[in-house]
Amino acid sequence: MRRPPLRFAVDPIAHTLTGGALAAAGLRRVTPLATAALLIGANAPDIDALTYFGGDYASLAHRRGWTHGVLALVVWPFVVAGALLAFDRVRRRYRPGLTPARAGPLLAVSTIAVLTHPTLDWLNNYGMRWLMPFDGRWFYGDALFIIDPWVWLALGGVLFLAHSERAAAKAAWALFALAASILVFVTDDVPVVSRVVWAVGVALFAGARLAGVTARSRPATAERAAASALALVASYMILCVLANIPARAEVRAILASTGVADVGDVMIGPVPANPFGGYVVAETPDAYYTGRWHWLDTPRFTPQPAPIPKGDAGPVVEAARAAPHARRYLVWSRFPYFQVDRHDGGYIVRIDDARYPDGRLGGVVVRLDENLEPVP
Repeated sequence: MRRPPLRFAVDPIAHTLTGGALAAAGLRRVTPLATAALLIGANAPDIDALTYFGGDYASLAHRRGWTHGVLALVVWPFVVAGALLAFDRVRRRYRPGLTPARAGPLLAVSTIAVLTHPTLDWLNNYGMRWLMPFDGRWFYGDALFIIDPWVWLALGGVLFLAHSERAAAKAAWALFALAASILVFVTDDVPVVSRVVWAVGVALFAGARLAGVTARSRPATAERAAASALALVASYMILCVLANIPARAEVRAILASTGVADVGDVMIGPVPANPFGGYVVAETPDAYYTGRWHWLDTPRFTPQPAPIPKGDAGPVVEAARAAPHARRYLVWSRFPYFQVDRHDGGYIVRIDDARYPDGRLGGVVVRLDENLEPVP
């Protein structure tokens, strides 16, 4: 049994950059502590990341659930705003000259920040449980890769311009740019053109900073840049969501033309740094048909020659499903499939999810004895 890799945790950088960009675009001025509210609120639902330390795939069963659902989205803004108002009272005891934070505006920016979190989470193919705790269904935007470098570049770039006056800040931003660039250049699936665009983008922001564009020297320019970056990122996200609609229809049509009937859920999962490409999974009652999608290719959908059998029936599979770590994995799994092998007088059952080809993000292995009892 393996612990799920840390990559199952959602990208916290995009959430933080979103809160920071909202502050830089002008919301920081609505009330004292607005920036803190935007940064904290944008990350607050991810307190459920603590379930990772529960082991045995506890994080998969509990992530993006209670703390991300509709009830939490009502409660979180009051928690964030209330905590900051309490902090404000304490700090003004020691610094009486500070302007007090205003409750109404603080609650408003906290609400905006909190709502950005599940929206960003929904956009990838990991999924979001919007209706928790009333309904555990998952919802998938299938629009952005879980770590999207274009969001990092646009929002991180304008925040770099806004907050890079001090030497320590410059060093921190340089380390971030280096780490992000390494990620872009060493990830196998990232196309060459994306690497070139990334390098040019980083160079342009560095050039703007060398030209003296900062929040202190040109506050209006920096604020407009942050607002423009947010608008650009929002447009990019909306376009990616809308593009999935005709793409899924085309996948269904191509599969139907090859004799594949009863197609249910279709995913065109985003791939790293390439909004034109995607990994396709189409579900039928007994198998998953996979392939590659690319908007600029002809044909746009290239199916794999053989489907992935679900293998989800039979007493051995049912016994494997009942194992605690398998139950947790299956809470999260969208396209689960089972592989059963005889081994040493018993069975080994591997459970994977077709969203992630070649088991690259891990799966579950259940060992059963001859009587279908779990073997530690």
